[in-house]
Amino acid sequence: MATAPHQRQKTLIAHQLQADPRVAEAKKLILEALRDHQQMITGVRPPNPDFADGYQQTLDEFGKLRGGALYYPYLSSGIGNGPFVELADGSIKLDLITGIGVHGFGHSHPELVAAGIDAALCDTVMQGNLQQDAHGLEISRLLVDAACETGGKLSHCFLSTSGAMANENALKIAMQHNAPADRVIAFEHCFAGRTLAMAQLTDKAAYRKGLPTILGVDYIPFFDANDPSGSTARAVAKFHEHLHRHPGKYCCLWMELIQGEGGYHVGDRLFFRELCKVAHDHGIAVIADEVQSFSRTSRLFAFQHFELDDCIDIVSLGKISQVCATLFTEEYKPQAGLISQTFTGNSMAILAGQAIIRGLMRGGFYGPQGHNMRFHQRFAGGLSELAKKYPTAISGPFGLGGMIAFTPFDGSEPKAKEMCHRMFAAGLMGFVAGGSPTRIRFLLPLGAVNDDHIDLACQIIDQVTGDMLAG
Repeated sequence: MATAPHQRQKTLIAHQLQADPRVAEAKKLILEALRDHQQMITGVRPPNPDFADGYQQTLDEFGKLRGGALYYPYLSSGIGNGPFVELADGSIKLDLITGIGVHGFGHSHPELVAAGIDAALCDTVMQGNLQQDAHGLEISRLLVDAACETGGKLSHCFLSTSGAMANENALKIAMQHNAPADRVIAFEHCFAGRTLAMAQLTDKAAYRKGLPTILGVDYIPFFDANDPSGSTARAVAKFHEHLHRHPGKYCCLWMELIQGEGGYHVGDRLFFRELCKVAHDHGIAVIADEVQSFSRTSRLFAFQHFELDDCIDIVSLGKISQVCATLFTEEYKPQAGLISQTFTGNSMAILAGQAIIRGLMRGGFYGPQGHNMRFHQRFAGGLSELAKKYPTAISGPFGLGGMIAFTPFDGSEPKAKEMCHRMFAAGLMGFVAGGSPTRIRFLLPLGAVNDDHIDLACQIIDQVTGDMLAG
């Protein structure tokens, strides 16, 4: 029997649950408990010897199950405080690599814990092809509005579970639109992921070892800040050379605007615009791979930092956004069925992503004098002083905004890895990037870091460098 009009609900049951005072009280108590325990996490700390044996046994078992040891002996205990994280051996680390750029608000951030509680009240853990809720709409709208804010035309957004999948979707969209063109132009030393197709695109032979060749990729040199006009001319000339060799065969120009895995090389507005013009003159899509650079420059999108709003047809993003995404223009809207996933993201990732992006947009992080550029200036200044103190051991810095790196010693991979592990033992987490030279990089937890944390990182680098030079 139909419900009489006067008996119909005034609000959805889900909204009634979210507004239930018991939920609000539970959230308040959880956050109070969190803050109380976070007060004990205020700086780096060595491991507790009492936990050593059990911790090592757990690491050994994990390494055996996954088929290889973890890069660091890192197993979180489950709590942190901003950039500090407690490990299950009782140590506390200063985490400035943040899961390779994922934990943009650090560890145990109250807003993300609150988002997790809200996500736990959602009816499903995962959202996807057949079942979405309004949170997916909200983050999609947030991303599209931000991408179009300064003249971009990226009016569509498709969510996905990983940066590699966002990149796969970007490639498929470009290929379908420009079929039968099936080759890609990319930069030397680029990185796009480790799926079968993305490993083909990535300019690192080791990631393709034993894999079949399924994608034709041709490379052009990246921007050289020491020779801006010359490097631009060489890249454009190489692009034309490839076009002459394979006429009508290129579906897209694949651009990392700041090379992440490749070594924190930063591009240039005029360099990119020249290449985009060549691409569009030949009907080739321009894709900006922002899986690592998203949120980390003077603007939310790196393509906005470089003033390329009118040039970009497709952009991929991920890491700090928690849920990943591919944005595209109306012209590149794919045919039905080309991109579809059982999972487009879990509810926690979507809600946390909204909180992170809104927090960054409202928190003074952007603009020439925003936190991102100021953090970089602070860290770069500290590394520059260390380079003066240890001219044979530290060179740089490199990068832009929340992406910063230095070259240790001779830039060899073994030496860089040794220094990374020594830093880890001393309480600081970074990671390697690039090759010839190999650098040590940091992806700052933008929503949790401050000048004191950056200064502490420089102190630890100073200590480790001195110890390594002393033998």
